[in-house]
Amino acid sequence: MIRSDQGYFGEFGGRYVPEILLPALQELETMFNQLRDDPSFWQEYLSLCQEFSGRPTPLTPLRRLSKELGGAQIWLKREDLNHSGAHKVNNVLGQGLLVQRMGKKRVIAETGAGQHGLATAIMAARLGLQATIYMGADDIERQYSNVFWMRQLGAEVVGVETGARTLKEALDEALRDWAATVETTHYVLGTACGPAPFPELVTYFQSVISQEMKQQALEKIGRLPDEVVACVGGGSNAMGAFANFLEDDAVKLIGVEAGGRSFLPGEHSVRLLPDTGEDGIAQGYKTLFLQDDDGQLGDTHSIAAGLDYVGVSPILSHLSQTGRVIADSANDQEVVDAFKLLMKTEGIIPALESSHALAGGFKRAKQMSPDQHMVINLSGRGDKDIFNIAHAFPQPEWTEFLQREAARAQELENASKGEKS
Repeated sequence: MIRSDQGYFGEFGGRYVPEILLPALQELETMFNQLRDDPSFWQEYLSLCQEFSGRPTPLTPLRRLSKELGGAQIWLKREDLNHSGAHKVNNVLGQGLLVQRMGKKRVIAETGAGQHGLATAIMAARLGLQATIYMGADDIERQYSNVFWMRQLGAEVVGVETGARTLKEALDEALRDWAATVETTHYVLGTACGPAPFPELVTYFQSVISQEMKQQALEKIGRLPDEVVACVGGGSNAMGAFANFLEDDAVKLIGVEAGGRSFLPGEHSVRLLPDTGEDGIAQGYKTLFLQDDDGQLGDTHSIAAGLDYVGVSPILSHLSQTGRVIADSANDQEVVDAFKLLMKTEGIIPALESSHALAGGFKRAKQMSPDQHMVINLSGRGDKDIFNIAHAFPQPEWTEFLQREAARAQELENASKGEKS
């Protein structure tokens, strides 16, 4: 397991925040450092994941798909089978245990695809906490089913209308809220980004993925996999999949970013490949950010709402820079093709975020031999993406239905805004 050097991973990381937030971050860091090496706390966390979320998630062989591709034997780590449908619940349950120990009654979160917001709302309902979720207005439109369930669970969902109206702006608004309410509120940051200790803390809770993956591979394959592949947005599912393999040099670790429509500015969300992300300090930490010619945070695009983030985990920036993690990307069309292939050959409906890992993994698997093994972290299921993915399927009968549902979603959103005003 990787550990920071006073909040840094190589040159990336740190804590660049207003002075008002320092006590909360120091309190969180002190508690985390006390608990992280306590076997009884880890067991308490595992028990909560098992009893409430359904862990351990299985390692599923893709026999038909592997045969069709003709290369490596491909396995999926099934985080889509978690309660709430994604890996995000691992982190929020762990942070919920910390919130209880800190005695705070309110939590806030940012979300892109809505899975972290949904998981936070579920955790808050389970533990009796008040929850406020910040989400870009464009992401609300793309992922309205998750917004609906967040609200039914009792969470307040705040649409962010500024800037590109996506995850970057939601994170900014969440930090502003926290600065104003820090004494009573805990910020349940959803990915391995942000000021220290969040990158390390989120990785710690998500590392349950690779802990199970490693044990399952030894049992089912008889050895460690040759490659582990994960999609990369902020970095939580990737760090969860990679964490327990970092010292196993024979295992290649592949992070697949959102190649979007093209590599033109604003058309993608690739930060780890050469000539894409640049060193910068924003949103409380130093990492690789997409930036314009003036050094301002740039615009992003991805077919998947959870991958259109302007920055990336400082841990992944460091691991990519040192060569331990191999960066790759998949464009929107490759993602749709991988989505269809998995669904039609194996009967599994993946999230569009996870389909980036599938696309990148399938390309690599074709170049490998049949006696090699690849594990792809299937970070979430595709229920939430039904309206987005429907546009990629040439079925005219969907058009009227999609237009009607989009109009209905907008009416509900407008009604919600009216109630608040």
